[in-house]
Amino acid sequence: MGVPVSFEFFPPKTPEGVAKLRGVRQQLYALAPEFCSVTYGAGGSTQAGTFAAVQEILAEGVPAASHFSCIGATREKVRAQLGELRAMGVRRLVALRGDLPSGYGMGGEFQYASDLVAFIREETGAHFHIEVAAYPEMHPQARSPEADLKAFAAKVHAGADSAITQYFFNADAYFRFVNEARKTGLTVPVVPGIMPILGSTQLLRFSDACGAEVPRWLRLRLQGLGDDVASIRAFGLDVVGRLCEQLVAGGAPALHFYTMNQSAATLELCQRLGAGPA
Repeated sequence: MGVPVSFEFFPPKTPEGVAKLRGVRQQLYALAPEFCSVTYGAGGSTQAGTFAAVQEILAEGVPAASHFSCIGATREKVRAQLGELRAMGVRRLVALRGDLPSGYGMGGEFQYASDLVAFIREETGAHFHIEVAAYPEMHPQARSPEADLKAFAAKVHAGADSAITQYFFNADAYFRFVNEARKTGLTVPVVPGIMPILGSTQLLRFSDACGAEVPRWLRLRLQGLGDDVASIRAFGLDVVGRLCEQLVAGGAPALHFYTMNQSAATLELCQRLGAGPA
């Protein structure tokens, strides 16, 4: 059936985490994902862990996308990393500007994600399918929605194939962003990023840090549930399940789940939707 899905993981920091993530991936592979992506720490701080996880996913027979950020990087370093990923058999990248490690100035030879996308295309032609980020509720550092859309357009014109959004809980924000992009002639698929609600404190802290809007009604309901994990989980499945249904009904081309290296909520959401293999 249904809508194509993909999953994001982060590189675990411990051997226990690595083993646990292997089990999580095996459970999620039952949904036949289009690909699985692995995140990259600030300034490439998790590069070894990222590439190791990507290599494991490929060895498990599933297409893997490496996150790839450029802040603080030189052209030479990026060229070497692209060579490494090609040699591993990677065919998909999520190209991001990325965050600097704290205490660093701007540095590096790439100022924007669009510079990185252009460089990857220059160096590797059509070898990689390049995903970029999109922000339905505006990038936290953008001056205005217009400036944000212009930045998105620059990434597409530089050679991006498709986009994955920051997570959101308001379907209208996604549809509005896609409509604005289409009006300016941008036709690349824009895939909604979906964040399952696994806990209240973590979600609110994470959302405040990355500029994702948690609507007031949702924030208040979560706070009202206190530490009742089972109620938060059931409520979160209903809220995010409805959001996914709205997105699919409105024509979203696929769904990309930020799994937080856990399988239960993502499996449940996909089963409710009938997403996965035909």
